[in-house]
Amino acid sequence: MGNLDFKQFGERHRPHIHTPGKTLFVTFRLAGSIPKATLREYKAKKDWLENELRRARKLADVHETPELKKQLELVERYNREWFVKFEDILHKAQTGPMWMRDDRVAVKVAENLHRLDGDAYTLDAFCVMSNHVHAVFKPLLSEAELKEGFDEDGHLIFLSEHPCLSKIMHSLKGRAARECNLVVSRTGQFWEHESFDHVIRQGKLMATIRYVLNNPVKAGLVSTWREWRWNYCRGELIDDL
Repeated sequence: MGNLDFKQFGERHRPHIHTPGKTLFVTFRLAGSIPKATLREYKAKKDWLENELRRARKLADVHETPELKKQLELVERYNREWFVKFEDILHKAQTGPMWMRDDRVAVKVAENLHRLDGDAYTLDAFCVMSNHVHAVFKPLLSEAELKEGFDEDGHLIFLSEHPCLSKIMHSLKGRAARECNLVVSRTGQFWEHESFDHVIRQGKLMATIRYVLNNPVKAGLVSTWREWRWNYCRGELIDDL
Protein backbone atom coordinates (compact mmCIF):
# COMPACT_ATOMS: atom_id res chain seq x y z
CA MET A 1 0.00 0.00 0.00
CA GLY A 2 1.21 3.52 -0.76
CA ASN A 3 0.29 6.65 1.14
CA LEU A 4 -1.86 8.85 -1.08
CA ASP A 5 -0.95 11.95 0.90
CA PHE A 6 -4.55 13.14 0.93
CA LYS A 7 -5.04 14.63 4.41
CA GLN A 8 -8.68 15.59 4.37
CA PHE A 9 -10.40 18.42 6.21
CA GLY A 10 -13.24 16.18 7.31
CA GLU A 11 -13.38 12.42 7.70
CA ARG A 12 -16.30 12.08 5.30
CA HIS A 13 -14.59 13.84 2.40
CA ARG A 14 -13.19 11.74 -0.39
CA PRO A 15 -10.19 12.70 -2.55
CA HIS A 16 -11.53 14.96 -5.27
CA ILE A 17 -8.63 17.17 -6.36
CA HIS A 18 -7.40 14.53 -8.81
CA THR A 19 -10.32 12.26 -9.53
CA PRO A 20 -9.29 8.60 -9.87
CA GLY A 21 -9.79 7.22 -13.36
CA LYS A 22 -9.23 10.55 -15.14
CA THR A 23 -6.51 11.47 -17.64
CA LEU A 24 -4.26 14.36 -16.60
CA PHE A 25 -2.30 17.04 -18.43
CA VAL A 26 0.85 17.78 -16.41
CA THR A 27 3.57 20.38 -16.95
CA PHE A 28 6.80 20.57 -14.95
CA ARG A 29 9.75 22.88 -15.50
CA LEU A 30 13.38 23.45 -14.60
CA ALA A 31 14.20 25.32 -11.42
CA GLY A 32 14.93 28.94 -12.20
CA SER A 33 13.16 28.89 -15.56
CA ILE A 34 10.63 31.49 -14.36
CA PRO A 35 11.90 34.87 -12.99
CA LYS A 36 11.73 35.04 -9.18
CA ALA A 37 9.64 38.21 -9.16
CA THR A 38 7.01 36.49 -11.31
CA LEU A 39 6.99 33.45 -9.02
CA ARG A 40 6.56 35.61 -5.92
CA GLU A 41 3.50 37.28 -7.43
CA TYR A 42 2.06 33.90 -8.43
CA LYS A 43 2.66 32.21 -5.08
CA ALA A 44 1.29 35.07 -2.96
CA LYS A 45 -2.09 34.93 -4.69
CA LYS A 46 -2.03 31.13 -4.84
CA ASP A 47 -1.44 30.84 -1.07
CA TRP A 48 -4.35 33.20 -0.40
CA LEU A 49 -6.65 31.22 -2.66
CA GLU A 50 -5.66 27.92 -1.04
CA ASN A 51 -6.35 29.32 2.43
CA GLU A 52 -9.80 30.43 1.29
CA LEU A 53 -10.39 27.01 -0.24
CA ARG A 54 -9.41 25.26 2.99
CA ARG A 55 -11.80 27.48 4.93
CA ALA A 56 -14.64 26.75 2.50
CA ARG A 57 -14.01 23.01 2.74
CA LYS A 58 -14.17 23.07 6.53
CA LEU A 59 -17.55 24.77 6.36
CA ALA A 60 -18.86 22.50 3.61
CA ASP A 61 -18.74 19.29 5.69
CA VAL A 62 -20.12 16.61 3.34
CA HIS A 63 -22.01 18.48 0.64
CA GLU A 64 -20.58 21.02 -1.75
CA THR A 65 -21.76 24.52 -0.86
CA PRO A 66 -22.08 27.50 -3.23
CA GLU A 67 -19.05 29.09 -1.53
CA LEU A 68 -16.93 25.97 -1.98
CA LYS A 69 -17.97 25.73 -5.63
CA LYS A 70 -17.04 29.39 -6.12
CA GLN A 71 -13.62 28.89 -4.52
CA LEU A 72 -12.91 25.82 -6.66
CA GLU A 73 -13.80 27.80 -9.78
CA LEU A 74 -11.53 30.68 -8.70
CA VAL A 75 -8.61 28.32 -8.18
CA GLU A 76 -9.18 26.66 -11.55
CA ARG A 77 -9.41 30.01 -13.35
CA TYR A 78 -6.29 31.28 -11.57
CA ASN A 79 -4.32 28.18 -12.54
CA ARG A 80 -5.39 28.50 -16.18
CA GLU A 81 -4.37 32.16 -16.34
CA TRP A 82 -0.95 31.54 -14.83
CA PHE A 83 -0.38 28.47 -16.95
CA VAL A 84 -0.73 30.69 -20.04
CA LYS A 85 1.67 33.28 -18.57
CA PHE A 86 4.27 30.68 -17.66
CA GLU A 87 3.96 28.97 -21.04
CA ASP A 88 4.71 32.25 -22.78
CA ILE A 89 7.84 32.77 -20.66
CA LEU A 90 9.02 29.17 -21.13
CA HIS A 91 8.51 29.19 -24.89
CA LYS A 92 10.51 32.39 -25.29
CA ALA A 93 13.33 30.70 -23.33
CA GLN A 94 15.12 33.99 -22.76
CA THR A 95 16.09 33.42 -19.13
CA GLY A 96 17.04 30.57 -16.84
CA PRO A 97 18.59 27.14 -17.45
CA MET A 98 17.90 25.10 -20.58
CA TRP A 99 19.62 21.85 -19.67
CA MET A 100 17.30 19.73 -21.77
CA ARG A 101 18.81 21.22 -24.93
CA ASP A 102 21.49 18.64 -24.22
CA ASP A 103 20.32 15.39 -25.82
CA ARG A 104 21.94 13.41 -23.01
CA VAL A 105 19.67 15.17 -20.51
CA ALA A 106 16.54 14.98 -22.67
CA VAL A 107 16.94 11.23 -23.09
CA LYS A 108 17.08 10.74 -19.30
CA VAL A 109 13.84 12.66 -18.90
CA ALA A 110 12.17 10.65 -21.67
CA GLU A 111 13.39 7.37 -20.18
CA ASN A 112 11.91 8.22 -16.80
CA LEU A 113 8.56 9.15 -18.33
CA HIS A 114 8.47 5.74 -20.04
CA ARG A 115 9.70 3.94 -16.91
CA LEU A 116 6.42 4.52 -15.02
CA ASP A 117 4.22 3.64 -18.00
CA GLY A 118 2.18 0.57 -17.10
CA ASP A 119 3.16 0.64 -13.41
CA ALA A 120 1.92 4.03 -12.22
CA TYR A 121 0.03 5.34 -15.23
CA THR A 122 -0.90 4.84 -18.87
CA LEU A 123 1.26 7.27 -20.85
CA ASP A 124 -0.51 8.90 -23.79
CA ALA A 125 1.96 11.59 -24.87
CA PHE A 126 4.80 13.86 -23.83
CA CYS A 127 7.06 16.59 -25.13
CA VAL A 128 10.46 17.42 -23.66
CA MET A 129 11.49 21.01 -24.37
CA SER A 130 14.66 22.86 -23.36
CA ASN A 131 13.28 24.06 -20.02
CA HIS A 132 9.96 22.28 -19.43
CA VAL A 133 8.05 19.06 -20.02
CA HIS A 134 4.42 18.41 -20.95
CA ALA A 135 2.91 14.99 -20.32
CA VAL A 136 -0.51 13.39 -20.73
CA PHE A 137 -1.18 10.27 -18.70
CA LYS A 138 -3.88 8.41 -16.81
CA PRO A 139 -2.87 7.25 -13.31
CA LEU A 140 -3.73 3.61 -12.65
CA LEU A 141 -5.18 4.57 -9.27
CA SER A 142 -8.87 3.65 -9.14
CA GLU A 143 -11.68 4.75 -6.85
CA ALA A 144 -12.35 1.12 -5.90
CA GLU A 145 -8.89 0.55 -4.42
CA LEU A 146 -8.93 3.57 -2.08
CA LYS A 147 -8.81 2.57 1.58
CA GLU A 148 -9.15 4.92 4.53
CA GLY A 149 -6.40 5.06 7.14
CA PHE A 150 -4.66 7.41 9.54
CA ASP A 151 -1.17 8.86 9.66
CA GLU A 152 1.07 9.12 12.75
CA ASP A 153 -0.74 12.29 13.85
CA GLY A 154 -4.18 10.77 13.52
CA HIS A 155 -5.10 12.58 10.30
CA LEU A 156 -7.31 10.80 7.82
CA ILE A 157 -5.43 9.63 4.72
CA PHE A 158 -6.22 7.29 1.86
CA LEU A 159 -4.16 4.26 0.93
CA SER A 160 -4.00 2.46 -2.39
CA GLU A 161 -2.08 -0.10 -4.42
CA HIS A 162 -1.21 2.45 -7.11
CA PRO A 163 0.31 5.89 -6.46
CA CYS A 164 -1.57 9.18 -6.65
CA LEU A 165 -0.29 12.12 -8.67
CA SER A 166 1.91 13.54 -5.91
CA LYS A 167 3.69 10.20 -5.53
CA ILE A 168 4.02 9.82 -9.29
CA MET A 169 5.61 13.25 -9.66
CA HIS A 170 7.93 12.70 -6.69
CA SER A 171 9.22 9.48 -8.24
CA LEU A 172 9.41 10.81 -11.78
CA LYS A 173 11.10 14.11 -11.02
CA GLY A 174 13.32 12.77 -8.26
CA ARG A 175 14.98 10.04 -10.29
CA ALA A 176 15.21 12.18 -13.43
CA ALA A 177 16.84 14.99 -11.43
CA ARG A 178 19.51 12.70 -10.01
CA GLU A 179 20.34 11.22 -13.42
CA CYS A 180 20.31 14.57 -15.24
CA ASN A 181 22.51 16.25 -12.64
CA LEU A 182 25.07 13.49 -13.10
CA VAL A 183 25.05 14.04 -16.87
CA VAL A 184 25.75 17.78 -16.59
CA SER A 185 28.11 17.40 -13.58
CA ARG A 186 26.11 19.56 -11.20
CA THR A 187 24.32 19.30 -7.86
CA GLY A 188 21.32 21.04 -6.40
CA GLN A 189 17.69 21.54 -7.34
CA PHE A 190 16.93 20.50 -10.91
CA TRP A 191 13.15 20.91 -11.16
CA GLU A 192 10.85 23.59 -9.85
CA HIS A 193 9.03 22.01 -6.90
CA GLU A 194 5.57 22.87 -8.19
CA SER A 195 3.97 21.39 -11.29
CA PHE A 196 0.86 22.42 -13.21
CA ASP A 197 -1.79 19.77 -13.68
CA HIS A 198 -5.46 19.48 -14.53
CA VAL A 199 -8.00 16.84 -15.47
CA ILE A 200 -8.64 16.67 -19.20
CA ARG A 201 -12.33 17.22 -19.87
CA GLN A 202 -14.33 14.67 -21.83
CA GLY A 203 -13.79 15.07 -25.56
CA LYS A 204 -10.63 17.17 -25.14
CA LEU A 205 -8.00 14.42 -25.02
CA MET A 206 -6.82 14.65 -28.62
CA ALA A 207 -6.84 18.45 -28.60
CA THR A 208 -4.63 18.37 -25.50
CA ILE A 209 -2.25 15.85 -27.09
CA ARG A 210 -2.02 17.98 -30.22
CA TYR A 211 -1.16 20.98 -28.06
CA VAL A 212 1.59 19.00 -26.32
CA LEU A 213 3.13 17.61 -29.49
CA ASN A 214 3.04 20.95 -31.30
CA ASN A 215 5.10 22.75 -28.65
CA PRO A 216 8.33 22.56 -30.69
CA VAL A 217 6.43 23.62 -33.83
CA LYS A 218 5.06 26.68 -32.01
CA ALA A 219 8.58 27.48 -30.83
CA GLY A 220 9.83 27.37 -34.43
CA LEU A 221 12.17 24.44 -33.84
CA VAL A 222 10.60 22.05 -36.37
CA SER A 223 7.99 22.13 -39.12
CA THR A 224 5.88 19.20 -37.88
CA TRP A 225 5.53 17.48 -34.52
CA ARG A 226 6.92 14.21 -35.91
CA GLU A 227 10.31 15.88 -36.53
CA TRP A 228 10.89 16.56 -32.83
CA ARG A 229 12.99 13.78 -31.34
CA TRP A 230 11.61 14.32 -27.84
CA ASN A 231 7.95 13.96 -28.74
CA TYR A 232 6.07 10.77 -27.90
CA CYS A 233 2.51 9.66 -28.63
CA ARG A 234 1.01 6.28 -27.80
CA GLY A 235 0.66 4.27 -30.99
CA GLU A 236 -3.11 3.75 -30.77
CA LEU A 237 -3.68 7.51 -30.73
CA ILE A 238 -1.47 8.61 -33.62
CA ASP A 239 -4.06 7.98 -36.33
CA ASP A 240 -6.43 10.44 -34.59
CA LEU A 241 -3.97 13.33 -34.64
